[in-house]
Amino acid sequence: MPRKGQKGPPKTIGDPTDPHGFGVLSSLFFEWMRVRNYSERTVENRQNYLRYFVLWCGERGIVRPAEVSKAILERYQRWLYHYRKENGQPLTFGSQFTHLVPVRAFFKWCARQNHTLYNPASELDMPKMEKRLPKHVLTASEADRVLNQANVADPLGVRDRAILETFYSTGMRRMELLSLKLYDLDIERGTVMIRLGKGKKDRMIPIGSRALAWIDKYVIEARPTLVREPDDGTLFLSNLNEAFTPNRLTQMVREYVDAASLGKRGACHLFRHTMATLMLENGADIRFIQQMLGHAELSTTQIYTQVSIRKLKEIHSLTHPARLEKPTGEAPPTNGTATANGEPKNQLLLGFAEQSRQQQADALLSTLAAEPDNDSQ
Repeated sequence: MPRKGQKGPPKTIGDPTDPHGFGVLSSLFFEWMRVRNYSERTVENRQNYLRYFVLWCGERGIVRPAEVSKAILERYQRWLYHYRKENGQPLTFGSQFTHLVPVRAFFKWCARQNHTLYNPASELDMPKMEKRLPKHVLTASEADRVLNQANVADPLGVRDRAILETFYSTGMRRMELLSLKLYDLDIERGTVMIRLGKGKKDRMIPIGSRALAWIDKYVIEARPTLVREPDDGTLFLSNLNEAFTPNRLTQMVREYVDAASLGKRGACHLFRHTMATLMLENGADIRFIQQMLGHAELSTTQIYTQVSIRKLKEIHSLTHPARLEKPTGEAPPTNGTATANGEPKNQLLLGFAEQSRQQQADALLSTLAAEPDNDSQ
């Protein structure tokens, strides 16, 4: 963990002169990752979290991977559990899991490359991940309220509105928006190409006509005042005439969310949650939302179904006896085909289909909640 006043772990790992120490072997490990086309972001994340572990080991006189046993790893795991941040709060189990994954990967590599006799992390019991729901999700009216905070009479306000509309329409990740180029937009087809998204995968997704209209206005009116030659084609430019940094983009979006005074906090990732939830509530198939979000597995998308509560609320209001007014109206017509208990057969089939869809949606929302919030990194 970073010490007070320190922004992160030390930049060096271990003794660089010891061929069997953490310094040399970790460098070989990161080179191995790059050779196998791991993304630079993944390599950097593993570097950071592995540094924490190496620092912890160094404080206890452990300087070589071969000196680490399963008991030592379990001791480090307990230390993560008991660790308290400056505000007195513990690390979440998700954060503890994130700290341990690079350590486990490093020792797996050490054993396979014969740098250690065995893998001490092979039987390490990882923390059980919690299935958390997104803390805040905007309604459609709240999202519009945030979008309307941008002063579109100013060129920078037009740019900001175009950025917010893009997040809201597509639900793309922060780094995906930062990487957008002018040629990635296909206005005629209403699509946007996301190149080398998470997992180094390209995907083409739809983008709404309203978002495209604001982007077009930005490109015509505002971008020429921000671009600096040579123009590399980056779509959204900062007032420094260059691409946004991730933290600057998060700060900008967060300021608009706070200005709307909704009582909800968030930034870029907030619109990702909102897009998925609102599309589910309006009847979108979970598989299409999976493609929009760029989730390789459907289970990653299923977190959103738990946030999409409108349908459940409607059923609750219609069927729960503790309500102020009983619903009026005729019973639903039947086609004359009934089951043994008298319920229409087609109605039962619809019930099963809706239950299956709800289960898929629950899994989608649960996975989205477990997705790292890049705004906090």
